[in-house]
Amino acid sequence: MVSQWGMLKTLLLLVASLAPLSAATPLQEIPFKTADGKDASLKDYAGKVVLVVNVASRCGNTPQYAGLEKLFIENSSKGFVVLGFPCNDFGGQEPGTNDEIKAFCTQKYNVTFPILDKIHVKGPEQAPLYAALTGPAAKFPGDVKWNFGKFLIGKDGEVIARFDPRTKPDAPEVVTAIETALK
Repeated sequence: MVSQWGMLKTLLLLVASLAPLSAATPLQEIPFKTADGKDASLKDYAGKVVLVVNVASRCGNTPQYAGLEKLFIENSSKGFVVLGFPCNDFGGQEPGTNDEIKAFCTQKYNVTFPILDKIHVKGPEQAPLYAALTGPAAKFPGDVKWNFGKFLIGKDGEVIARFDPRTKPDAPEVVTAIETALK
């Protein structure tokens, strides 16, 4: 004979399994693609401090690639990574293919941090990761304003800070937030 507690537990498990995926899925579980089409998520960077940046090759902010690479090189051994998500949502400033984008980043700025699959950061085709980062339930809600918007995610997978596209990677507030998160 099944106890009332056993039936209640079974019912609760059933209800939990019927909950919408988006409500139960932490930020780290949201899938995205690498530039070469492989499945990835922030879970691949668990325990690291991650700076998520929407990037573009033909933008006034494009020289920020150099600063992002410097941050990555200086802090990668401490558990820090920059993830560049190419985006063509702002003025058509990233028209290239994933291969063209990676080649540009490598040749022009010696980028060694991961450049991922080209995505949309706003609009009806917004990538799920950016929907979570900018949506009404986000810690720092609101649309990304332009290329090189930055989200700092702590070792625990929680968003710590958000920086305006014009805020350079070497700005004191960015460097301090990264250093604090790495402690």
